[in-house]
Amino acid sequence: MDIVLRATVMFFILFLLIRLLGKRELGQMTPFELVVLVVLGDLIQQGVTHNDFSLTGATLAICTFAFWALVLSWTAYLFPRAKDLLEGTPRVIVRDGKVMEENLRRDRLTRDEILSEMRLAGIGRMSDVAWAILEPQGKMSFIRKDGHASPQQDDEGAAAQ
Repeated sequence: MDIVLRATVMFFILFLLIRLLGKRELGQMTPFELVVLVVLGDLIQQGVTHNDFSLTGATLAICTFAFWALVLSWTAYLFPRAKDLLEGTPRVIVRDGKVMEENLRRDRLTRDEILSEMRLAGIGRMSDVAWAILEPQGKMSFIRKDGHASPQQDDEGAAAQ
């Protein structure tokens, strides 16, 4: 039972930590951030299982994490007000070709990161962007001033239909 309590506490600490860290995708992480993430996993394991290296202890810890992940997922699904708190909300980072500096600071993004994502979306100039939105999952969506989504988004939309 001790493992279940420690796993529950570590789950919510990890959840809050991830929410505070922001909306970064794994592909946007620096090598140092990736190493920190791996070390964090080891530290969590030590805090959850303590000196219990049994199969039962590991199973309890994994099931506890899965249980709380499922509870949060259902909570976000059933209660729309809780969804924004649990999953985050989209944030406008460029409007009519102008960078929203306050929103960049809030999510600790740089202009270079926006420009890189624009190039990946096939957009060459900031002045061509009507809207750039940082999605809760960490991806950036671009809408061109001519009213078309970026080519990358068009491909995904076509595949979904």
